[in-house]
Amino acid sequence: MELAKLITEKRNDNTMTLDQMSTMEMLNVINQEDKKVAGAVKNVLPKVNDAIEHIYKALNQGGRLFYVGAGTSGRLGVLDASECPPTFMTSDDMVQTIMAGGNGAFFHAVEGSEDDETQGVQDIKTKNLNYKDVVIGITASGRTPYPIGALKYAREIGAYTVSLSCNEHSLISEFADTEIEVIVGPEVLTGSTRMKAATAHKMILNMISTTTMVKLGKVYENLMVDVHASNYKLMQRAKRIIMEITGADYEEADRVLALTDNQVKPAIVMIKGGVTYQEAEEAIEQSNGYVRDAIAIVMNSNV
Repeated sequence: MELAKLITEKRNDNTMTLDQMSTMEMLNVINQEDKKVAGAVKNVLPKVNDAIEHIYKALNQGGRLFYVGAGTSGRLGVLDASECPPTFMTSDDMVQTIMAGGNGAFFHAVEGSEDDETQGVQDIKTKNLNYKDVVIGITASGRTPYPIGALKYAREIGAYTVSLSCNEHSLISEFADTEIEVIVGPEVLTGSTRMKAATAHKMILNMISTTTMVKLGKVYENLMVDVHASNYKLMQRAKRIIMEITGADYEEADRVLALTDNQVKPAIVMIKGGVTYQEAEEAIEQSNGYVRDAIAIVMNSNV
């Protein structure tokens, strides 16, 4: 009965005849419902902003970001965290996901794992959590015991806590310093929160990781200057970024990138400032990793 009161479990008046609709009718109604997601996310942007400011401060001071969830919520965390090293050259431990049922639950549902609050505590303890870290508990219903347990423990030791749910006055919000309750309404398929709820949460996680990394200096203009050029596609992207920012041709970008062990930031500073790799690295260190400031340092030193 408690679950039945949640908006994520209610029936959608627009899809009461879902089983009688044609394929195109179903596609249209899903599309119409999906259009509501961006508006719901817009409504919680102030809360997302608050979370990001704290996450930025934490990571800038050596803290870590943890996503905690079960089922779809945990998988969304894995998707976001796993993209940070190749996109922003973060360390593997800067952004992590703790998922109910362990890593194997990403591929195969581990029934019942989400119902154990104590396990949420035990799993996050294995990460040696400390007061510098930030923990985001993700649960569409807002009542899943596993992430609630993790948030309770995080709060006890002084880590900053964020809740991400899709119901008002969610239980998990009680244990969060910043509560994000994005209300997308009943699902097309009743209770299937892998749909609108998951889409809203994916959008917010995209915002959190991308905006935080921009603030940490891992982006110049709108280019990923900390991209990890670990395969052919990313190597070509790295060279295009260098060419775009510096005006160098492909051969020059290729040559200088090789001198930097495929690091885009020093390659940009070397070309823009006409300096050596060592000088570029020193300027980047002085600027705390911000390419724009590093360029200014070497340009001013050449005056």
